[in-house]
Amino acid sequence: MNIAVYEISIEQYVLTLTNLKNFLIKAEGFAKSKKFDVQVLLNTRLFPDMFPLGKQIQTACDAAKFCASRLTDVKAPVFEDNEVKFEDYIQRIEKTVDYLKTITAEDFKNYEAKKIKFPWNPGMELQGKDYLVQFALPNFYFHVTTAYNILRSSGIELGKADFLGQIHWHQES
Repeated sequence: MNIAVYEISIEQYVLTLTNLKNFLIKAEGFAKSKKFDVQVLLNTRLFPDMFPLGKQIQTACDAAKFCASRLTDVKAPVFEDNEVKFEDYIQRIEKTVDYLKTITAEDFKNYEAKKIKFPWNPGMELQGKDYLVQFALPNFYFHVTTAYNILRSSGIELGKADFLGQIHWHQES
């Protein structure tokens, strides 16, 4: 059995970004119940040299959309990184998911042969498959996990089921 690149990228990005949106919705409810401004969470960090929650959300969205764009040549939307309110971050996630849903499995034709280059690593490149497996997916999950951990360490009641989201269980045969 082969797993298609579409399944491990686009489908998982959509699921996980939807879960991230749900984390934020829970955080809003938590802040309301504890009577504090939910905006405080956007500047919360796990450690001083790490991105705050707001930047973790932006980076997770960017990781997903840039991976899709780089491997398919379907132009990604430009986001200005000017989110201020909690609702702005939720909208960014929604816009990213909307873009990802425009990508089809056929768009990944010859993704393995793509040469992915970064300005911060001049003279070096990754082939499409290596980029996906070694950089894009781990980077995406790093930022979503960090956002989860920021919220969890702030007291928001999240668990593994929130992170994993919908699982397509089947009855034993």
